[in-house]
Amino acid sequence: MNSHHTQNSLGRTVLVVCSILVVFLGATSADRSLAATAYISDNLTVPLRSGPSNAHRILHRGLPSGTELTILARDDDSGFVQIRTARGTEGWLPLQYLVNEPIARDRLVAANRRIRNLTETIEQQTGQLSNLNSHKSQSDQSNSLLKRQVSQLEQDLAEIKRVSAGAIAQNEANLELMALNDRLRAEVDELVASIASLEDNVQERWLLIGGALMFTGLILGVSIKARPRRSAWN
Repeated sequence: MNSHHTQNSLGRTVLVVCSILVVFLGATSADRSLAATAYISDNLTVPLRSGPSNAHRILHRGLPSGTELTILARDDDSGFVQIRTARGTEGWLPLQYLVNEPIARDRLVAANRRIRNLTETIEQQTGQLSNLNSHKSQSDQSNSLLKRQVSQLEQDLAEIKRVSAGAIAQNEANLELMALNDRLRAEVDELVASIASLEDNVQERWLLIGGALMFTGLILGVSIKARPRRSAWN
């Protein structure tokens, strides 16, 4: 039975001789440390044995390609390595069937998954970029509108300043006219008071003159009456 499995293993090895050569060249780096990670190479099912030779009992009929293994020990004389599967099964198998990286099929699956993830990420970022461009366009329009409004406000402010300057000048002129008017009114009031005073003086003088004339008339009348009358005969 062991011979039968050995022949099957050799037959499979012939079919993948090119892969084995590549694996053999890369296997030397896998032998450098224990407890390293390795994988069953492409298109193979490798039997797992209880010892480091094809004569030892088979523990597993064939580990499929891509199976991840942990290397526990190696036997340089037989070319076998002791491994442990992810489920905890331990055994020996030829080092020539191991590679340091996942098989091409698994790498292809991982690459396709990575491509899908990247594609989704790119689509999301493209959507976000589109939204940002849309927001940027709206922001540019808002900025343009704000600039026009600011320009209009600046023009309005300049006009207000110009009108205000004229209003201030007019107000100052009005204040000067009001001050002049107050001064003229005060002068007029003084003139009116002076005229009233003069009129009062004139009236007093006329009253005095009238009184004097009346007093003179009375004196004359009294004087005339006081003279003795002459007879007609005289």
